[in-house]
Amino acid sequence: MSEAKKISYEAARDELAQVVESLEEGSATLEESLKLWERGEELAKICQEWLDGAKKKLDAVKPTSDS
Repeated sequence: MSEAKKISYEAARDELAQVVESLEEGSATLEESLKLWERGEELAKICQEWLDGAKKKLDAVKPTSDS
């Protein structure tokens, strides 16, 4: 999660939304679209890492209900 520590979840999510919007416009060249797609994949991974980390923290403090 090294890059995730450099960028917040909110920043990654917002940039990902911009990438999706740019791709949906369809005005980018093929090369630009491929770069946008790759960045979108990186951002999605960062967001997932943040969410996974948050879930682990919640699971760690959540009381177990064995009854």
